[in-house]
Amino acid sequence: LALLATAEAYKINGWSSSDILGITMPGFGTTELTHTNAHDLMTALNITVREISINDAVAQHFRDINHDPSNHDVVYENSQARERTQILMDVANQVNGLVIGTGDLSELALGWCTYNGDHMSMYALNGGVPKTLIRHIVAYAVDSYRNKVDGTEADQAIADCLESILATPISPELLPPDADGNIVQHTEDATGPYELHDFFLYHTVVHRFEPAKIYALALRAFASDERSEAATPFTSEEIFKWLRTFCRRFFTQQFKRSALPDGPQILSFDLSPKNGWIMPSDADVDRWLAQLDEIIV
Repeated sequence: LALLATAEAYKINGWSSSDILGITMPGFGTTELTHTNAHDLMTALNITVREISINDAVAQHFRDINHDPSNHDVVYENSQARERTQILMDVANQVNGLVIGTGDLSELALGWCTYNGDHMSMYALNGGVPKTLIRHIVAYAVDSYRNKVDGTEADQAIADCLESILATPISPELLPPDADGNIVQHTEDATGPYELHDFFLYHTVVHRFEPAKIYALALRAFASDERSEAATPFTSEEIFKWLRTFCRRFFTQQFKRSALPDGPQILSFDLSPKNGWIMPSDADVDRWLAQLDEIIV
């Protein structure tokens, strides 16, 4: 989405799309599918493409800090994210450009980003857009490119690529793929479904509801054992589990939101301190979790 918006901004201003520098940085977890999609999208948008592998740099970093590369812990993952950010920042200095951030509102709410890694950029274009809305915007872009009256082969190629991206599981790809080259690290398996988290986020930030009320509303909206018309129903146990996860991460990851780059506020709310979201990084989540623990699921 960040690349699509940047390309559209250049088009509106009459600037050459070739002045956009797209950098793909394959690492230990990059799959052929996502690598191909990145190249195909950049080529179809007619931007300048550059590829810089992070493998050697991260391997050297592991030697420098005496980290076993077979230990796929948080050091293994975060080192890759921070190496990518270092490359982007330094190349931006080389070309007198700006690093456009790709992190979104849902990731900020959960803290599902590496501090001073993908968490940081020079302009956070997606920072005010939740993950579920991004999917709808990209799907709209597919239809727009596919059905252009004066559409070109490049427009069709963009639509094809975006459809492939939408069908790809959400993943940071920081862990090596399986023997068949498939993604093994699925974000929603670790953090929970974004349909639920974006629902929790909205009612937490906009309506300032406490978790017990949010749980009751989520049952009405999503629960498979209630009168729900949700496209993706969840059991009451699943809703409870992921609401606890949301509360815990929302509180403990505030420190990342206290240090954000500039970016636009897209909706009526967001989580940037520059746009009015002020929350102490040491806020205590225990009262919220205790309230949830009183619920009989």
